[in-house]
Amino acid sequence: MRLFRKNQEIRINPAHAQNYSQKVADLPDDLMQSCPKCRKLFVKMQQLDTRCCAHCGAHLQFPAYDRLQWLCDANSFREMATELVSQDPLQFPNYAQKLAQLQESTGLKDAIIIGSAELNGAPIAVGAMDSRFVMASMGTVVGEKIVRLFEYAIEHRLPVILFIASGGARMQEGILSLMQMAKVSQTIAKHSQAGLFYCAVLTHPTTGGVTASFAMQADIILAEPHAIVGFAGKRVIEQTIKATLPDEFQTAETVLEYGFIDQIVERSRQKEILSQLVNIHKGE
Repeated sequence: MRLFRKNQEIRINPAHAQNYSQKVADLPDDLMQSCPKCRKLFVKMQQLDTRCCAHCGAHLQFPAYDRLQWLCDANSFREMATELVSQDPLQFPNYAQKLAQLQESTGLKDAIIIGSAELNGAPIAVGAMDSRFVMASMGTVVGEKIVRLFEYAIEHRLPVILFIASGGARMQEGILSLMQMAKVSQTIAKHSQAGLFYCAVLTHPTTGGVTASFAMQADIILAEPHAIVGFAGKRVIEQTIKATLPDEFQTAETVLEYGFIDQIVERSRQKEILSQLVNIHKGE
């Protein structure tokens, strides 16, 4: 018996595993994830279906396709406007290359996914923004997709549920990005005039021109816990007014206190609350 045997070294994904005589563990590089709130590590497979931390329940980044699959009834989601792809209208330096890289890494064509679906059997028009794509900034494609979503909802008399996350207007598209604010706002107004329901769910972060337009035009505005909701960023405001702002400045909890949103809803309750709201407004 070998009572004193030397433990064999285990290397995780070495660059040239075939050159080592030791046993190699074939583990993915992104196996573990760190929670931004409690700082604890957990295996990604441990995170809840709602993409919450397995330790403290903090709301983690929720990719658009995963969020819609979680929210909508099984096999009910039908994506719309899949042909729309961002261009480079201003020939902004490195913008085209950045778009190509993000499209490959995220599997998205732009920062929002829209379509029709059912929520507990009720038909809805739904969209979800994805902060992995240029911080879900609002460019021409994002604006056009939101307009098409609301136009479809008007035509088919559907409520709209929109999960919003954005860094604001997309500076790489200049004034073409800023004009989306008015374009989208007009279409949402037509949806409202048709007597139809619109619910916005503000996720982290919701800022800039998106906050100044369609994020605040909803009939009911919900937010996720601790999401940053505001127009200008905290650092910009501090530099402008020459004062230090409190840590909780622009959090959903503070925004709720001042009456800019209606309720903070954890992801574990969002499907229930959204379903109730859709059913309440069926008669409109």
